[in-house]
Amino acid sequence: MSAMNDDDPDDLTGWSPPDPPAMTVLHGRTCRLEPMAPDRHAADLFAAFAAEEDEAGEWQYLPYGPFADEGEYSEWLRTYGASGGRMFFAIVDAASGRPVGQASYQNVVPQHGTIEIGNIRFSVAMQRSVAATESIFLMMRHVFDAGYRRLEWKTHAHNARSRRAAQRFGLSWEGRFRSHMVSRGRSRDTAWFACIDRDWPALETAFETWLDEANFDADGRQRRSLRELTAPVLVATDELA
Repeated sequence: MSAMNDDDPDDLTGWSPPDPPAMTVLHGRTCRLEPMAPDRHAADLFAAFAAEEDEAGEWQYLPYGPFADEGEYSEWLRTYGASGGRMFFAIVDAASGRPVGQASYQNVVPQHGTIEIGNIRFSVAMQRSVAATESIFLMMRHVFDAGYRRLEWKTHAHNARSRRAAQRFGLSWEGRFRSHMVSRGRSRDTAWFACIDRDWPALETAFETWLDEANFDADGRQRRSLRELTAPVLVATDELA
């Protein structure tokens, strides 16, 4: 578990590698995250994703999809979703009880206390919703509560929406890996973002302040933006600019 030394933050005396994060239901006010079960979640998720008007545009930055039918999506969840140490969640809308998105933990390295959130896919019904933000908050809190030191977010360098989301969630930009991989027959640069355990107390407060029902007026408009609340946590140095 984490045991930070305020005098020497690089001193990890007392820290021990955490276990892989427990795959359990993560409960929030507007959503819950359930460990992915294709037999239970695939049909609703495929329907939610298939309802989108610009499916190709939404999928273009991922190395998979769109899927031809529910069976293809379900099989992908069983194979890709259960390989490489990935840990997938279905994001379930609390009001309707229906799955509306997916996300995963991946690149889990307990000996270094590092983990990545990836494979994020929000249906149109979920985009720009409180649940979209709360689902990421629940995943972040789960890993830092488990004793992880570093949470990563990597995205296609051309995916402006994902880059903006990462910084809105309080993850600092750490650089651009040129020609990092081949995706859909094209060379992909990857933008890297991360937050660390020393960032988390302030970020947790920022999320809790934003998610509080008092932060929204009678019409559901936010009084303070999450970007405003997380901006002071972002690292911006010449070294990382």
